[in-house]
Amino acid sequence: MMMEESARHAMGSMMSSPMTHGAMMAATGFAAGRGLVGGALLRNPLLLIGAGLVAGYLVHKYEKEIVLAASKAMGMGKDFALQQKEHLSDLVAEAQEQEAQPAQPAAPSSGD
Repeated sequence: MMMEESARHAMGSMMSSPMTHGAMMAATGFAAGRGLVGGALLRNPLLLIGAGLVAGYLVHKYEKEIVLAASKAMGMGKDFALQQKEHLSDLVAEAQEQEAQPAQPAAPSSGD
């Protein structure tokens, strides 16, 4: 039960991150663009070259912002992995403690 709550909390925090929102917007834009533009225009070589030039220009223009966003996302990923590793080690330690407790002999009751 507690593990489900922590998983929901982790999923909720991941879904609220700007990188997730950007990925969702890009996927939606791709699907909408593919439906609107159609397959015929995507097969035109001049249009593909033009789109490549525009994309290259935008990447060059916003290079610093892209690098900062990528490094921030990598840092967030590393932090998330370390946090999950810590949670896993806590769960393993808790499970080992619970296994060790029943192995101890119960003290006889002196109430009789």
